[in-house]
Amino acid sequence: MPAMDTPQRYGTLTRALHWGVAALVVWQLTTATVTSLAEDSWLDELLWATHKPTGFSILVLMVLRLGWALVNHARRPASVSALARLGHIVLYALLLVIPSIALLRQYGSGRSFEPFGLPLMSGFESGKIEWLMAPANLLHGWLGWTLFVLALVHVLMAFHRRFSRKAEDVLPRMLDVPPRH
Repeated sequence: MPAMDTPQRYGTLTRALHWGVAALVVWQLTTATVTSLAEDSWLDELLWATHKPTGFSILVLMVLRLGWALVNHARRPASVSALARLGHIVLYALLLVIPSIALLRQYGSGRSFEPFGLPLMSGFESGKIEWLMAPANLLHGWLGWTLFVLALVHVLMAFHRRFSRKAEDVLPRMLDVPPRH
């Protein structure tokens, strides 16, 4: 399998970035769901500690993914429809915006942030910066749940296209499965 994308299939790096981000998004869904259903439980305490570092990881992978997509732009498989293209653009945007506004909130809170021991923000004592926190306070949760719904639609559409006789099977582009005949 070549590293670069082709008009028929995504290359190994595109696939690795896609499935890596997908796994992290599923983890974020898990942590957010546990927090919503069992806030302050031992499971919430255990899982929620991973939410911010995982979000930071998604942001880093998405920046790499966007750069790699631009490098491969002329080689990538074509979108199957304008709606599919729009859906991918919205997914990319959410995967960049959600962790970005969370980082703004983290900085505005004055608290330090050291994902995986990396000193990203040292924190400060001079009080919160409310305008930096406001976008995430208002939108982070709603955008996160929207992302989860759209990701589910993305998965369902891929399977629909796999089993529909009238639609192009797109799963072989991202998975090593034979095309439907």
